[in-house]
Order: sequence, then C-alpha cells, then structure tokens
Amino acid sequence: MVAPRAEFEMSVHAHQHEEGYLTKAIEHYTSMVPSGVYLATAFGAVGLSLGLRLAGHRNAALFVGLWPSTIMLMGVYNKMVKLHGSQ
Repeated sequence: MVAPRAEFEMSVHAHQHEEGYLTKAIEHYTSMVPSGVYLATAFGAVGLSLGLRLAGHRNAALFVGLWPSTIMLMGVYNKMVKLHGSQ
C-alpha cells in the first residue's frame, strides 16, 4: 500500500538552492586551514581546561571545557567542504 502524497514535498534536492556569497567566502578561506589545526586546538582547549581546573579556576575551566566539541564540529564541517566542495 502506498501512502498518500502531500500537495508538495518538503525535501530539498541536491543543488536545489545555492549558498549565499558570505557563506561561500567563509568556506573558501576556512578550507585553507589544515584539519590538524582543529584537532590540535581542541586538544589544547582540553589541556587549558584541565590546567585551569588544577589552578582552582572552576568556572573558567568549565567554560573552556565547552570549546572542544564546538571546535571539532567546525573541523568536521571544514572537512566536508574540502571533500564535497561548496555548492
């Protein structure tokens, strides 16, 4: 049995919409950054967070400890742009 179709589909197909100029410009320059920089920066943030915690700066350590996941996510996005290009 086939499900009834909606009046219009909400899915987005490849190359259906283009990125804006600002996005393309940002992707152009950030794609020049080697992927290892993101990894090293994330590990550096972990080390800095640990150092702050050992120095007794609990709130600062928690704040800096939130950075690695964001940095790694930016690295993954950077890698995707490098592999698949900017549309």
